[in-house]
Amino acid sequence: MKRRAFITLLGGAAAWPITARAQQPERRRRIGVLMNVAANDPQGQVRVAAFQQVLQQLGWSEGRNARIDTRWGENDVEYERQYAAELVTLAPDVMLASGTQSVAALQRATRTLPIVFVGVADPVGAGLIDSLARPGGNTTGFMEFEYSFSGKWLELLKEVAPRLTRAAVLRDAANPAGIGQFGAIRATAASLGLELSPIDVRGEIEGTVAAFARSEHVGLIVTPSASVSVHRALIIMLAARHKLPAVYAFRSDVAAGGLISYGPDLVDQFRRAAGYVDRILKGEKPADLPVQAPTKYELVINLKTAKALGLDVPPTLLARADEVIE
Repeated sequence: MKRRAFITLLGGAAAWPITARAQQPERRRRIGVLMNVAANDPQGQVRVAAFQQVLQQLGWSEGRNARIDTRWGENDVEYERQYAAELVTLAPDVMLASGTQSVAALQRATRTLPIVFVGVADPVGAGLIDSLARPGGNTTGFMEFEYSFSGKWLELLKEVAPRLTRAAVLRDAANPAGIGQFGAIRATAASLGLELSPIDVRGEIEGTVAAFARSEHVGLIVTPSASVSVHRALIIMLAARHKLPAVYAFRSDVAAGGLISYGPDLVDQFRRAAGYVDRILKGEKPADLPVQAPTKYELVINLKTAKALGLDVPPTLLARADEVIE
């Protein structure tokens, strides 16, 4: 063999492994998602889509370098426990969890795999993290709101129904968030000169609401929790049947027929959560990422429901609304 041909052969042999390595597909990262709603929930689908859209903008594409496994817990403790175990078995690089119950289920299944949460009212009180600034462990995310925020629901109820003298607060009395929310609402009630009547969602809702509605100038505050979400359709129906002006936390309640809602934009939280998932996939640890409060809130009013209740929504309140459903 001539010297020039031999050198060319050596050069080609040396270059071949480099070319082969360059053509190898990018390692696919696995992302688990545990939602606390049903798979056919329209708002749940919108939130997951927003999460995936931002992930794609950050360079994580389903089928190319990412695989997203989603489970739908339906606010059912047993489903969420089962699906949390399934997701952990898949050994994802990071997991997204919606709601306190979902996070707790994942933490029972793993204390090492990273978890990013959204829609958790009191992550410290629920024992999910050590502190907002330094979460510790394997979990961080985006909290729903601070307890002081809950007093705004009563202020809105009084604004939309000025003759209000008493308000029932529908809550989960066994949930730390339910206790904290009621405390904030009670403080606001004192300043407004209103009476409060707590109603435990774990009790007999229909009869209790019916008895309360027999009084005049009354209204309802529906605080958010997994237990309340399970009975959402019943609560909205009872408010309509007994002509109770009611305030909710989320747009989905008003879209389903509720009167008015004020709360964090959860779609925005899912977008922001994608940023934390991206940072964890790139090497950061949940313990080093502080838990963040909401930055966007939305006020939604259902004028059709207001008309059915015989209420004239003040123009100043309509002007502040982010969305008016007619």
